[in-house]
Amino acid sequence: MSLYFDAEAILTAPSTGGSFKSRIYSARNLRASPAQIYALITEASKWDRVLAEVIERADILALERKLTPLLALLLVHDFLLSKNGIAAPAAHPLRQATERHKTRLKAEFVKARVRRGCASIEALKTSVLREKRQADGKDGDFVYPRWVRINNICTTLEDQLGTTFASYERVQTLAALSPDDPDSRTPERRLYIDPNIPDLVAVPYGIDFTSSTAYKNGEIILQDKASCFPAYLLLGDMRTAWKGDLVDGCAAPGNKTTHMASLLAKGNTKKAKTKAKPKNHIFSMDASTPRSKTLQKMVALAKADSTVTVLPGQDFLALDPADPQFENVSGLLLDPSCSGSGIIGRDDVPQLTLPAATASKTTTTTKSAAKKRKRQTNDESEIPHSKATVVATAAATSATDENDIPGGTIDHERLTKLSNLQARIVEHALSFPHATHVTYSTCSIHLIENEAVVSRVLASEVAQQRGWRLLRRGEQPDGLRQWRLRGVRQENGVVAGSSDTPTPAVDLSDEDLEACLRCWPGDVEGLGGFFVAGFVCDPSGAEDLAALTGIEKGPADDNDDDHDDDEWEGFSD
Repeated sequence: MSLYFDAEAILTAPSTGGSFKSRIYSARNLRASPAQIYALITEASKWDRVLAEVIERADILALERKLTPLLALLLVHDFLLSKNGIAAPAAHPLRQATERHKTRLKAEFVKARVRRGCASIEALKTSVLREKRQADGKDGDFVYPRWVRINNICTTLEDQLGTTFASYERVQTLAALSPDDPDSRTPERRLYIDPNIPDLVAVPYGIDFTSSTAYKNGEIILQDKASCFPAYLLLGDMRTAWKGDLVDGCAAPGNKTTHMASLLAKGNTKKAKTKAKPKNHIFSMDASTPRSKTLQKMVALAKADSTVTVLPGQDFLALDPADPQFENVSGLLLDPSCSGSGIIGRDDVPQLTLPAATASKTTTTTKSAAKKRKRQTNDESEIPHSKATVVATAAATSATDENDIPGGTIDHERLTKLSNLQARIVEHALSFPHATHVTYSTCSIHLIENEAVVSRVLASEVAQQRGWRLLRRGEQPDGLRQWRLRGVRQENGVVAGSSDTPTPAVDLSDEDLEACLRCWPGDVEGLGGFFVAGFVCDPSGAEDLAALTGIEKGPADDNDDDHDDDEWEGFSD
């Protein structure tokens, strides 16, 4: 029964920073598995509107005083929709309190489906998700899908299309993944192959892969599209073997590390018939020890152990670039802590519609339920188990997501401190003696953390001395070269450095801004806010660029036998 009390505690606890998932994985004193808690909450949140309706019409809260609205929602979800039913002994009081009303609950669930004109449970789920999107004002062009990356270390896109996605209907636009799309024959079984990132696909957001064989075997990785930009920008289309080792300096939870390993594996497979496999190695690290444990698990799940060495608790800024261990490092990927201002709803605490105590009351949200729950903590008769009062005390550092969830206000002092740290990290990377390529990324929309950091880094002493510049748009890999959203010179209509705004001036040319890639939350691309830029060491001019990494300028040669069409791979974000 601890699963439900733990889930209630997570949902009613005050936010302590970090993503919703990270707060679960970082919480102390949980008895149930964090994965189980996360799965229960996310699945229940997809059904909350109909479950609240069923509970209210069955009127079980008026009859069962031990049930809170939130506990009732979670228990009824598993009773009606979980394959294994309620995860508690048959004699447990709360399971009995739910199952005493099984006939009424099942009848009201059927009535809810009939009222919506749904012939199946899958159709009902699609209908409820559509209701939620409309209630949240998200019934326009914006589609937020579930992005899935194919892990080329142990599978291929073609294999996954024939197995995991064999029953999926292929669609040609991202918008066709919307549950509102009238043309789809299979509302929940649609697949879109991304044109920008190799081996990346998108499916409707409600689909859960965590119990699938492919997910458990590390063959697919749930990773947002924007999060795939840095590794692809760094390694490119792998037309020639990458020379040297790689470093992921701010790596947890490990999506970008494993993406690099996947790209290397695919590149090596292409050349296996004619050449020996290159001996590339990835050094992956995170300054947080708890986050490093997540990183190690991710690397193991992705079958990347032979390519990746995890340095747990290692601060990237404390690395000595002259250390012989890193003498062959030629590429570095940096995704340091940022404001997280580009992160959108999916990582926030789900706002659940809860049943009222009687059908006449208005449904509420998790926030109001939290207040009610706090008042009840002084009345032991209302708390059947002391575990219900546990507060999830997440560490300040996220365990499974790279950055903080944005707050409602902009803290300019914090943004300045973050940008200072970000610039130091990038400049440190540029000082590695044999480095030729570095990517810098954030999930922030703020100019001060993005273009302003790039401008500052390019003006730094190390960049000037070693000849670092930006990887120009024409030099970027095929898919990213086509990406339309580029760097900006102003934020919220205010030119940086032109007024009292704390954002420093952005001293970048139009060509430099074209070299920067942007994603904006809530647009038709189905992404959150994200920024990425690539730096190349070009002391003798751009002519040596292709020889260094195999990233070619200009359009690819259609007759290049080594060029395969890329698609994508996936992990949990």
